[in-house]
Amino acid sequence: MLRYLIWLSVFMFFLCQVVCADDESKRVEFAIALHGGAGSPENLSAEQRESRLDSLRRALTIGRDILEKGGTSLDAVEQVIRFLEDDPQFNAGKGAVFNSDGGHELDASIMNGKTKACGAVAGVKTVKNPISLARLVMTKTRHVLLAGEGADRFATEMKVDTVDQKYFWTEEKQKVWQKRREKQDRSEKDIPSSTGHKGTVGCVALDKHGNLAAGTSTGGLTNKKYGRVGDSPIIGAGTYADNKTCAVSCTGIGEHYIRNAVAYDVSARMAYKGESVKEAVSRVINKTLRPGDGGIIALAGDGSIWMDFNTAGMARAAADSTGRFEAHLEREERGSH
Repeated sequence: MLRYLIWLSVFMFFLCQVVCADDESKRVEFAIALHGGAGSPENLSAEQRESRLDSLRRALTIGRDILEKGGTSLDAVEQVIRFLEDDPQFNAGKGAVFNSDGGHELDASIMNGKTKACGAVAGVKTVKNPISLARLVMTKTRHVLLAGEGADRFATEMKVDTVDQKYFWTEEKQKVWQKRREKQDRSEKDIPSSTGHKGTVGCVALDKHGNLAAGTSTGGLTNKKYGRVGDSPIIGAGTYADNKTCAVSCTGIGEHYIRNAVAYDVSARMAYKGESVKEAVSRVINKTLRPGDGGIIALAGDGSIWMDFNTAGMARAAADSTGRFEAHLEREERGSH
């Protein structure tokens, strides 16, 4: 009997080692998700679709490589968004949409899930990469949000890359703006706010140190009134990160995200109701927001990702330490964890 118990103990010990090793191999050490805006991918040509997917994959590779090498989630988020800001296919940085005055006003924010430190800029007109200026607001000032002329002046003081307004111009965005002006005839209520593509870009990341970060950058809404600020630079509306819950980045009609504190609501539902990241995001997308408002990407502290939307599609991508690497535009496979 004693010999049997000894052999049973030895067997159970080795079984535990195998199970624990298997669990360890499945544990997510790092993860990242990004978006390039919600909207209507069916309007894209085959060439445009592949170009957009290629850009998403390239941005994802940048972030994944940073995290894989032990880099911080903040660095991954900033560098991914900088890449997307430089790509005129999206509505952030180069390729930002036109406001009602025919100019460009850009917004961005970034947040550290470990400390809840955050920084944001709104209505900047000369900053090549607003996400980097937002990070400088977080690290170099005692403030959270700088706007307009003051933000542009801060950019000059920080010696970040600045550009002329012509830099943001693209023929495609100008054509969209002109069509919108013709239809809208100066009345913002003439066209439903849910129409068109929202090319805002964003990223959420979890690094090997267990820290979350989130960031969002945008050119806003086409033909928006000068001075309008949406949710992207508003912490708690378009961007939020807390190591205890999740990191969130939003894309869509900013006014609705601000009214409902959408990014924070996802985190709060996880903290106060014990919902999973999937449950929290799905609830907000399908119950809080209206059909056509936009989308959300969120990443929990355990590495689980959920990307959801109530538009025809959302440009999005995700990767993690288990080998996952994917990019999508369509409604099919819209969620993943």
